[in-house]
Amino acid sequence: MKLIPMDVGPLNPELLDVVVGLVCFGVAYGVLSRVLPRIGKVLYEREQATEGVLRCSEDLEAEAERVRERYLQALAEARHDAARIRQEAREEGAELIAAARAEGIRERDELIAAGRARIAAEVEAAEAALTGTVTELATELADRILGEPAGVGGSRRG
Repeated sequence: MKLIPMDVGPLNPELLDVVVGLVCFGVAYGVLSRVLPRIGKVLYEREQATEGVLRCSEDLEAEAERVRERYLQALAEARHDAARIRQEAREEGAELIAAARAEGIRERDELIAAGRARIAAEVEAAEAALTGTVTELATELADRILGEPAGVGGSRRG
């Protein structure tokens, strides 16, 4: 039986086709009305989890940036400390070199003074030893030059 009593061609369905179509639509609607909310719920939960992960990743990124800033600050402090230690080492080295140089100069001056004192003492000893014999030698030489005793100084060798 035709749904519309006139002839409209293929647009006039039969009543049985319409009833089967409505029953299939009702079944499909019933199934989908139960499944779609579950799908919606799953999609909502997935979106919430994704946003949670996104928020968590943003928090982690901010924490990583804070850690990086602390690292860069610690690195700058370490470089500053290293420069300060190098400067202190240079200054200490210069002080040690100056102290060693002063010690060397002092020891050199002591050696020179000791050497001069020893030379002066040896010169005095040589002069004292020679003073007594110089007179005798001079008299003897004068005797030889004159060919007779000169009689100087009251001491005669004979």
